[in-house]
Amino acid sequence: MEVMRPTLIRIGGRIYRKDHIREKAHQHEEEEEDFSPGLGDGAEEPCDAFVIEETERGYRCAVDVPSPLYKYIIGKKGDTKKRLETETRTSISIPKPGVEGEIVITGQHRNGVISARTRIDVLVESFRKKQPFTHFLSFALSQPAIQEKFLQFKKEVLEKCSNDRGVSSSLFQNPAKLHMTIGTLVLLNEQEIQKAQELLQKCKEEFADAIAGGKPLTVEVTGVEYMNDDPAMMDVLYAKVTMKDGSNQLQLIADRLMDRFVTSGLMLKEWDRVKLHATVMNTLFRKDPSADDQQRNATPGRLFRDRESFDGRNIMKLFENFYFGEVQLNSVYLSQRFSTDSSGYYATSGQLSFS
Repeated sequence: MEVMRPTLIRIGGRIYRKDHIREKAHQHEEEEEDFSPGLGDGAEEPCDAFVIEETERGYRCAVDVPSPLYKYIIGKKGDTKKRLETETRTSISIPKPGVEGEIVITGQHRNGVISARTRIDVLVESFRKKQPFTHFLSFALSQPAIQEKFLQFKKEVLEKCSNDRGVSSSLFQNPAKLHMTIGTLVLLNEQEIQKAQELLQKCKEEFADAIAGGKPLTVEVTGVEYMNDDPAMMDVLYAKVTMKDGSNQLQLIADRLMDRFVTSGLMLKEWDRVKLHATVMNTLFRKDPSADDQQRNATPGRLFRDRESFDGRNIMKLFENFYFGEVQLNSVYLSQRFSTDSSGYYATSGQLSFS
């Protein structure tokens, strides 16, 4: 544990320290996990990010928290909530489990209310990062022409490489769900989904329309690459996606979208730039055809123990420059994880269109 390098949590443009010394965690039972952010009494905590109301009895602050996160503020047997109230000299009212609403903090001292609110923000942000993602921003690459070429790729790979270790039909992506991922999101209630929808439209107005020029982006899906260093031990094989005219429009839009959603707090930044690729083979599909190529919040050790790699050396030799086709990209989708719409693609909670 690095005392001099504590974990930092970004909330609303500010950075807070997570105090590991005072953390009490029950890792075997996450639902009852207890946690103490370890902040002070609030005397020096900023409060310009939220509203503190003065009442006849003191001060009041309300905070919107998705109901799935209530349990982390309550803690094991209510311990976290009790400690927050005791240390900040406040009263914290939490809606019933499953009921969306505001958590209300009241107290006689303004600094105490500020401290309690800040601690709750840290708790929410910390445990939000542990939730599996629910949505992702995507470009669909499931147009009929691309699907046809993908099925040809699959057929030829199985004909020529099926004797290679680990290669089987179960590794291939569902052609109706071929896509590029810009980033993943944890949206835990309808209000957060609406916030993501609204932000997507703001991105359209602020930069997407100008970059795209009011028309679809023409891209080519051509060539394959692998994610790890050893082609004899592949877990993921993906197709490369580039602008047909050689411009950086697609990369620019993807990176700007990621930056805006990260800044809003709806998305975690995992890379400096969005990697423009579409997964075509993944060892996760071997056991679960509905699995995602994004593995946020997965336990690395367990993830790789559960995966059986495949030998992709012949695939790379024979199909390194395979041409999947050309496609017009006209929309960015707010896609729902583990879902399917009438076309076979992921169900959509919102979208940004270029024309």
